[in-house]
Amino acid sequence: MGGPASGPPGPAYPLLIACALSIEHLALRSGRGGGAAGPVTVIRTGMGPRAAEAAVTRALALERTEGAAVIASGFCAGLAPGMRPGDLVVAQETRDAGGRSACTGTDVLAEALARAVPGRTVHTGPLTGSGHVVRGPERAELSATGAIAVDMESAATLRTALLAGARPVAAVRVVVDAPEHELVRIGTLRGGISAFRVLRAVLPAFHEWHRSLLLPRR
Repeated sequence: MGGPASGPPGPAYPLLIACALSIEHLALRSGRGGGAAGPVTVIRTGMGPRAAEAAVTRALALERTEGAAVIASGFCAGLAPGMRPGDLVVAQETRDAGGRSACTGTDVLAEALARAVPGRTVHTGPLTGSGHVVRGPERAELSATGAIAVDMESAATLRTALLAGARPVAAVRVVVDAPEHELVRIGTLRGGISAFRVLRAVLPAFHEWHRSLLLPRR
């Protein structure tokens, strides 16, 4: 076993967490989790890819978020059979009509989430984007492309972040709506409440991922 790495630690650059909805923002802001590798900013972008693009562009233009690592988070619709509300999705890539964005440190993030939210299933795979809420037959069509979940903002968030400069990016979503568990209104059904509680618990994993970015590569 080698000793600790010599020399000064890497730069403590910021972490930007982007979500769309007020309830997602509340969950992420009220969740507990210390140990970030630098300043952490949580923004609410509003719904849809265009809103996400505009909000992330504005956020990354600020001095306090210069060079920030970016995580897109919030709720999603699961596409794979057997998914349940409260399951976690860690994207290996995000994809939409604008292209594909490869995510950073997927394995590190998935393992950290399994520790932060024990008992919840963590799925990894492609996360696809949509400009509208997905229902019915469209869910099966998207699943046939290999995607395991869909949301409206993650792909736009990561694409915009990478266009602003090279940086680590990731997307973590909590399933609130699944093939066998369609949700009508978030916050009123058991699945929505379960997903909210899970989203409140993810911050320690985000911070662990953030810290791992500063470790020397071998």
